[in-house]
Amino acid sequence: MKTKDELPECPVATTVSLIGSKWKLLIMRNLLVRPWRFNELKKSLEGISQKVLTDSLRSMEEDGIITRTVYPEVPPRVEYTLSELGESMRPIINSMESWGKNYKKSIE
Repeated sequence: MKTKDELPECPVATTVSLIGSKWKLLIMRNLLVRPWRFNELKKSLEGISQKVLTDSLRSMEEDGIITRTVYPEVPPRVEYTLSELGESMRPIINSMESWGKNYKKSIE
């Protein structure tokens, strides 16, 4: 997790630095519904490379936004879920969804 000194002073810039990439937002959108496994996420996010997905998940885990759970099975099963901090983003992502729907209606 980043320290206060590593984060931008502006709160909006802080939020953008943590979740501002296209892929991170889409990963969070999926994780708001249920836990996902890596390959499920990869298949659901058309156009994302394995490297970008891996890097995004690692970054989000380091920032405390998601939780990675490894189950002691053979073969190992890994699931990603939103942490409590990530779950606190639900109203923001829901607002983005509503705004996007309204925008699409306005241009029809």
